[in-house]
Amino acid sequence: MTEPKNPDVRSFWAAFVPPPPAIGWGERVRGALGAALGIVLIGFVSAWWMGVGSSGLPFLIAPMGASAVLLFAVPASPLAQPWPIVGGNLIAALIGVTAARTIADPVTASAIALGLSIAAMSALRCVHPPSGAVALTAVLGGGRIAAAGYGFVLEPVLLNSLLLMIVAIAFNTATGHSYPHRAHATAKPAPDALTPADFDAVLAEYGETLDIDAADLRALYEDLRRRA
Repeated sequence: MTEPKNPDVRSFWAAFVPPPPAIGWGERVRGALGAALGIVLIGFVSAWWMGVGSSGLPFLIAPMGASAVLLFAVPASPLAQPWPIVGGNLIAALIGVTAARTIADPVTASAIALGLSIAAMSALRCVHPPSGAVALTAVLGGGRIAAAGYGFVLEPVLLNSLLLMIVAIAFNTATGHSYPHRAHATAKPAPDALTPADFDAVLAEYGETLDIDAADLRALYEDLRRRA
């Protein structure tokens, strides 16, 4: 007779598969359409502004794809707010260009650029994961980006970031999402005893993906009750 598996082992492997999101397909399609629209708009505007081929620089950088996922698919995330995308990308680009110009070895320059970018973003409260890719692009993007020097920080990094933020504000607001995100007001104090189903129901009622799952929210609630 086979003995049951260790529950710790089961929970370890179960953690590789996230629980189903508490949003419907309509919200998922909304995020996908918003991201596609955002990339199209900032691509056309950036190409017009910079003049395609005139500078040799890319008018649209790959990290914007990752930024678009955050701004349109999870607009309530603290990592997706306007200051993180603009400030995070700007800081990472500055540090990346500086590292590329002062450190000969590209691997060393990449590591230092990424580490310093994370530290600076953390200190300035603008952590934005795609900014790590911005820092690496500044170091490893090739000869044209290296030749542009600090001009790369303004075009296309800052230009792309500002345009994507503007599109996100317009699109999310038009589709019923507060962006920049504002916390939902609580009409009355929460009851003393809540069940796991209550947390799932509240997350579902928000109608958007939050950067926290129900299990973490329950743990936070219980920790706050113990502290109180």
